[in-house]
Amino acid sequence: MPSHEAMAIRQMLSQYRSGEHEGPPPSIELQRAALDEMGRTIPQPDDVLVTQTNIAGVHGEWIEVKGVSNTRVILYLHGGAYYMGSCESHRSLCWRIARAAKARVLLIEYRLAPEHKFPAAVEDAVEVYKELIRDGGITPACIAIAGDSAGGGLTAATLLSLRDTNVDLPACAILLSPWTDLAGTGESMTTRANYDPWLEPNSIRKAPALYTAEETLTHPLASPLYADLQGLPPLLIHVGDHECLLDDSVRFADKARAAGVSVTLHIWDEMWHVFQSFPMPEADAAIAEIGRFVQQQIPD
Repeated sequence: MPSHEAMAIRQMLSQYRSGEHEGPPPSIELQRAALDEMGRTIPQPDDVLVTQTNIAGVHGEWIEVKGVSNTRVILYLHGGAYYMGSCESHRSLCWRIARAAKARVLLIEYRLAPEHKFPAAVEDAVEVYKELIRDGGITPACIAIAGDSAGGGLTAATLLSLRDTNVDLPACAILLSPWTDLAGTGESMTTRANYDPWLEPNSIRKAPALYTAEETLTHPLASPLYADLQGLPPLLIHVGDHECLLDDSVRFADKARAAGVSVTLHIWDEMWHVFQSFPMPEADAAIAEIGRFVQQQIPD
């Protein structure tokens, strides 16, 4: 049974989703501001250090916890359907992951649609990773790439692009509710539509138009579900059983396993899209699991 905190947050999200149908849709600017505001709901502890940076021309933040080793590095790619999301929206999630994983996190602001179309986000993530291992003095064996929602799909796309250009891959990757099928063909788009308190199938199907043309919806770097997944590093995938994008995770995990990839898929009962972002016990448990996975794959 979900915690009291989870039930309260579910009700809040459901009310927000219901309000989306009243009046004209909010502008992209308002949607971006709302996601940023949601990310600021968890206060930042005094022992968290945030340092602004620019790597390969991409703005970002190094997020560190005092007293934690700098050996492990997590390159984090935020969600937001490729047209929202920033350091503001995802900083709190990243410092909680940094603490659990005993790692420092590099959270970057890749270029957003519609100002910058596919494959701009992939290009930015790839170039940041390459600069980390080229000029940052960080070995791939000490790096994990992680992301949520669109950032989860982007994490997979980044791995594929690195593999296909013969760049050494990171030690592992973490995908939280990854958006791997921009064509929206998963059965859960229908079967979970009445359970999902946050996402709505019609909105999900409209969002890709801001990022990529219809003819490239199934391009492997836009929708990694359609890619050859051989040779990827160990993956941890989290998804909620009540989210419309459930099958984006399940089918991707199945395909990756069939390609010989080590995959840990955890379907969280009665949870929704990127529930790890919210202040509740279920999120704490999920982040603790992420931390253990990173430490196992990148030992001291």
